[in-house]
Amino acid sequence: MAGKTLIKLNGISISFGGVHALQDVDFEVLEGQTLCLAGENGGGKSTLIKIISGFYRPDRGTIEIDGKQYSHLTPKQAINLGIQVIYQDFAIFPNLTVAENIALSAERLDGRKTVNWKNVRKRAQEALDMINVKMDLDAILADLPVASKQLVAICRSLLQNARLLIMDEPTTALTKNEINSLFKVIRDLQKKGISVIFVSHKLDEVYEVAEQLVILRNGKKVIEGPIREFDRKRFIYYMTGREIESETFEAKNIGSEPVLEVRNIGIKDLFADISFKLYAGEVLGITGLLGSGRSELARALFNLEKIDTGQIFLEGKELKLSSVKDAINAGIAYVPEDRLTEGLFMPQTISRNMISAVIERNLNKAGLIDNAGVKERSAEWVKELKVKTPSTELPVQALSGGNQQKVVLAKWLSTKPKVLILNSPTVGIDVGAKADIYAYTRRLAEEGIGVIIISDDLPEVLDNCNRALIMKRGRLAGEFETSEMNETRLADILAEASGKGGAA
Repeated sequence: MAGKTLIKLNGISISFGGVHALQDVDFEVLEGQTLCLAGENGGGKSTLIKIISGFYRPDRGTIEIDGKQYSHLTPKQAINLGIQVIYQDFAIFPNLTVAENIALSAERLDGRKTVNWKNVRKRAQEALDMINVKMDLDAILADLPVASKQLVAICRSLLQNARLLIMDEPTTALTKNEINSLFKVIRDLQKKGISVIFVSHKLDEVYEVAEQLVILRNGKKVIEGPIREFDRKRFIYYMTGREIESETFEAKNIGSEPVLEVRNIGIKDLFADISFKLYAGEVLGITGLLGSGRSELARALFNLEKIDTGQIFLEGKELKLSSVKDAINAGIAYVPEDRLTEGLFMPQTISRNMISAVIERNLNKAGLIDNAGVKERSAEWVKELKVKTPSTELPVQALSGGNQQKVVLAKWLSTKPKVLILNSPTVGIDVGAKADIYAYTRRLAEEGIGVIIISDDLPEVLDNCNRALIMKRGRLAGEFETSEMNETRLADILAEASGKGGAA
């Protein structure tokens, strides 16, 4: 049960280069309360976190903790007051052990000049016991899954006497089972009187873990209240400022012959005996837990992974792919799982990124890039995909996650594909950008493109695919029409294969 006020923000405002990042934001967090801070990318959530943690100094407003007002906090003050932030990268040391990651910072803050290794292990074990988690203290962090790294970051915060734990998009890289484990930890922390600010735009998770909701849009608090007062429609409206209707996809013009056919393909230790057909005009989902082989299959279809066995046919003709360029020329496009490292050239302009897969089609007679033509075509894609940017000549890294993903989509649609493979297409994307991408994907199917969505986001598969395949441990384990499946039943099916591993 939430107690007295722990932290209260009053009129927090800050600008960068004359642009208002936050304007008069105020709300409070009670002891033992989990508050969801929601909003689309670029809404001001990250800026507010940095003010609370002392990284930024606000232009106006105050921060009140335990009844004492501060015009601003320094990072050291924030830590001493019990404020801890767990960012998406967790700020861990991958080359150190679990015990070292958890306890060394606390040892350092205690002012110790030498390390008492026995005490390090003791303190690390105590922190793990606080959240009822068992973990090998000597395991190297780099060898552990993302969920374990996150738990280590939480334990480290607890050793530094955390009273307010701020978690920035904590479930982005977690499976459903790992998310459930994290929520249990959060509920246990609440019982100990620790407050949590849970930063997210995933509606289902917010309803499961939060008690109070604050929504930011364009740097302003647009609404606040108990989570029970917000149904899905109301939540989305305040997040985006527009009505977004959720509709289940129905393929209307499915071709009679497969545009893509896969026969018994396999890669040693990754997957085996995969066969399926994709028809023009449909959206086929492929789902499975982490380690099921779903992403490896997606990469193999684009020749990023070389198949050892089997055959791939496009429009009835067998493909003999020796490179990614061969896949592109054949009419296959692939939107990768990680847009930052695989999908975009971050310092390059939006326009250059959009034509990066078809540079040879954008050269003038002198063999140089036709900059005027590139700008014209990229402006058309910006309009077509509703990319929010004042100029296509800005570096793509200046865009929000959702707009970056639209740039990746434009890049591959520029190749005029017959088959479009989308691997986890909406990870880290806010609800408005998701709706835009889903709507455009359906439009592509209606225009006759065969679309594959690889995802472990069950609502994404059920709402946006007409048919789906289930992968377990590197093999196909089932096929279903999405109209005949519900989320609970599908989650139960996937949970049966919670173990990790490739094909035998």
